[in-house]
Amino acid sequence: MKLLLPLLVFALPVAEVRGDDWPQWLGEKRDATWREEGVVRKFPEGGPEVLWRSPVAHGYCGPAVAKGRVFLMDFVIEKGRLINDAGAQVELSGEERVRCFDATNGKPLWTYSEKRDYEVSYPGGPRATPTVDGGQVFALGAMGHLACLTTDGELKWKKDFGSEYGARVPMWGHSAPPLVHGDAVICMVGGEGSLVVAFDRHTGQERWRSLTADHCGYCPPQIIRHAGVEQLVTWHALGVTGHNPRTGEPYWMIPIKPTGGSAIAMPRKLGNKLFASGYNRIGGLIELDDDKPAAGMAWRSGPKEGVYPVNSTPYLLDGMIYGVDVDRSALMGVSMESGERLWESRAPVLAPEIAGRQRVPRYGTAFLVYHPGHRHFWVLGEMGDLIIAELSPGGYREISRAHVLAPTNSSGSRKVLWSHPAFAMKSAFVRNDEELIRVDLSE
Repeated sequence: MKLLLPLLVFALPVAEVRGDDWPQWLGEKRDATWREEGVVRKFPEGGPEVLWRSPVAHGYCGPAVAKGRVFLMDFVIEKGRLINDAGAQVELSGEERVRCFDATNGKPLWTYSEKRDYEVSYPGGPRATPTVDGGQVFALGAMGHLACLTTDGELKWKKDFGSEYGARVPMWGHSAPPLVHGDAVICMVGGEGSLVVAFDRHTGQERWRSLTADHCGYCPPQIIRHAGVEQLVTWHALGVTGHNPRTGEPYWMIPIKPTGGSAIAMPRKLGNKLFASGYNRIGGLIELDDDKPAAGMAWRSGPKEGVYPVNSTPYLLDGMIYGVDVDRSALMGVSMESGERLWESRAPVLAPEIAGRQRVPRYGTAFLVYHPGHRHFWVLGEMGDLIIAELSPGGYREISRAHVLAPTNSSGSRKVLWSHPAFAMKSAFVRNDEELIRVDLSE
C-alpha cells in the first residue's frame, strides 16, 4: 500500500463559483436528476467547450463531484492482458487507485492506491462510483475492498469483503456504490448472513448484517420513503427487498430472481410503484403498500412488454418508464400502467453505423439524467455522444448532440463508453480509460 501526498500548488487559480454537486452515484439524491439552473437548453454551434482534460487509467466507475473536487477510481494494469469475455473471468494485476482532481482545472490533488489482483469478467477497472459525504470518501474496488478516506486522501479504515465475510466476488466484480445513511455506510457485501452490511461510517465497525445469497449482485442500494417509513431497497439474487435501514430487518421481499444473480440496474420509484427489470427478461412493477412497509406485484414483464435495462438505470416520469432494453439495444418508452411498449429508438444508444443495421448487438448502453427545470433529458450514449432530448409518451425527440469523448473499451467488435457521467458546476464530467474531462454546459 502506498499513499501519494497531495501535489503542491504554487499558483492559485482564479476562484470559481460552484454550482450543484454530484457527490455519489446518480447525484445528490441518487435519483439521476440534475436540478442546477443556468445550464444550456441547446449546444452552441460547434458543440460545448471542453474546459480541461486529465489523464486517467482503466475504469467503468463514474466520477463524483463535491466541493470543487472530482473523485474517481481507476486501475493501472501491470500484468496480464485486458480481454472482455462475458463468459470468462480474466486475471490482471496492477494498482487500484482512488484519484482526486481539482474540479476547476483538472489538476491531480492526491492518489490513494493499493496493489490488486483482479479475476473478473470485463476486468477493465473499478465499477463503483465513490460516495462523498461529510468530508469522507467511500471507495469500493472491483474485488470487494472498501476504503474510507478523508477528502484530503488520508486512509481512516478499510474492509476486505472476501477475507472478513467470506464473500464471493461476483463474475463482473463488486459494482454497487456504498450508500451513506446517517452515521452508517451500507454496502452489498455477500457471504453467510451478510448479503447487506451496515458499517459505522467513522470507525468501520459493523452495525448490522442481513440475509444470505449466493453473491451480492451489482445493484446499488437506495433509501426510499413510503407509508411514512424510510425503507432501504436492495435488489440481488433473492429478489427485491425492503429493509429497516437502521437494523437491516427485512420488511418485505418480492422474489424477482435475476438470472445468475445479475441484478444490476437500480429499481426506480414513482408514487407507490417501484420498477425493477433486467437481464433475461425478468422484472416488473412492484406496488408499495401505502399504510405499512410492505409490497406486492402490480404486473410482471413478458417477452413483448416492459423494458429490460442492464448497464443503465431507467427513469420514471409522468406514468412512463424510459430505459434502454438489453436485447434490442434501444431506448424505450413504456407505460407504467400496463407495461406496453409505446416506442423505441436506437439513435441515442448505438453509433449510427451500427444502429442502422437490421440486426444489432445486445447490451447497447445510454445513461439518462433528467433536468426538471427544462423538462428534458441529458443522455450519454456508448459512442461518446452527449445528447439533449425530450422523452414523452409520443416518442424520442433529439434537440442537440455533440461528440465529447472517444469510446475506449469494447463489447464484442464495437468500441463502447460504459461509464456514467456526473453533472455538476454547470458541467458534465465524463471519463473513459484514458482521460477525465469537464464539458462546459453553462448557459
